[in-house]
Amino acid sequence: MESSFVVTAPGKVILFGEHAAVYDKPAIAVAIGLRSYLRVAALPESRTVHLKFPDIGLDHAWDIDALPWTRVPGRPDGGLSSTNTLDAALFEAVRPHAEAVSADLPEDKRKVHVRSATAFLYLFLLLASKHGPGSVYTLRSAVPIGAGLGSSASVCVCWSAALLLQNEAIAPPDPSQSLEKAKAHAELISSWAFVAELCIHGDPSGVDNAVSAGGGAVLYQRNGDGPPSISPISSLPTLPIWLVDTKTCRSTAAQVSKVRLGYDEKTELLLGRIERCTRRALKLFVSADFRGSGKTDALQRLGSLISENHELLVALGVSHPRLDGIVGLVDGAGIGWTKLTGAGGGGCAIVLLRPHIEDEARHELRSRLAAQGYGLHETVLGASGVGILARSGVEKGLDGDDMATTFAGDGVHGAAQQLASLEKEN
Repeated sequence: MESSFVVTAPGKVILFGEHAAVYDKPAIAVAIGLRSYLRVAALPESRTVHLKFPDIGLDHAWDIDALPWTRVPGRPDGGLSSTNTLDAALFEAVRPHAEAVSADLPEDKRKVHVRSATAFLYLFLLLASKHGPGSVYTLRSAVPIGAGLGSSASVCVCWSAALLLQNEAIAPPDPSQSLEKAKAHAELISSWAFVAELCIHGDPSGVDNAVSAGGGAVLYQRNGDGPPSISPISSLPTLPIWLVDTKTCRSTAAQVSKVRLGYDEKTELLLGRIERCTRRALKLFVSADFRGSGKTDALQRLGSLISENHELLVALGVSHPRLDGIVGLVDGAGIGWTKLTGAGGGGCAIVLLRPHIEDEARHELRSRLAAQGYGLHETVLGASGVGILARSGVEKGLDGDDMATTFAGDGVHGAAQQLASLEKEN
């Protein structure tokens, strides 16, 4: 692998099935065009590993030789096969080194840095070599943090891919690579990203890292006490959306608890109707013509399901006045269909755009959203998964329509504005 390269991975939205998924019903999660980017630069003369994450103010370097290498478990197969569990001894050994970061910050901010550092160092010890050169890992992200958009999974997928590439456990994506090998590499990246998510969240579902690594969309369903089912939806088209941020903090745990505490016959009825929305959407993706002459009709049918799902979530009591305000503005402008995504109570809303919208209508709605303090991201559903950014994109500062070659063998256009400063960061 080259001494300097950039990996990139997308965030995600829940398109259908929020809250119902908690009760073993299916949900559809989709990769979005907002991405995280990780630039890796080897330092041949250095014995330090340096993690930079300017978006959250994290900047720390560790002496490679001082890390707890003696706690790294042996690899029976001599390789880096997939895993889905934490090694408790190694996790505890990593924590003091992670605790060294950002000592001057308030505790609520510092704990975010410590969790990030713990996940990174845990992966580094398992996937890197004690005798390898030092490196700088500079991370930038266009995925809003704490908005239910899979920002941490996007970051963990970038770390996983970069370390596996550096250790030559996987090869860079190549058009000549077989589909089976490409899929196996994406799954390996996802499995190690899941381990990093365990370090951060304790009990992640696994859906965020699966979507970020593989791209496109997946059908997710819990199976009681067993592992969840996560199945790719290969028929989902790439669709333009607006992602509108309420700028209102929310707690997923609090929203889930709210539904559970108020669970009654009405709740059960609403969750059943949400499940039917999800299954109708899945059937629509398989049968409708989103790319040809039937596109307008297909979008109308999908949009109606999106609106219906939102109304059911409102009835469930998990919306928020700021989310309902977005629905009102979009409906008034007539440019698309809207629903909250994730736990609700704040966070973000998705707007599926109608075809052939007048520029004036777009501009007017942008202005109204901005005037009311909303954040707006114009992006796509069905984005590609983890990939490596072309050298030309790195050299020109990613100021344009850059291309990444993904492990799934296709391409992804568009780079985060924040990544333009990566060369300066290193």
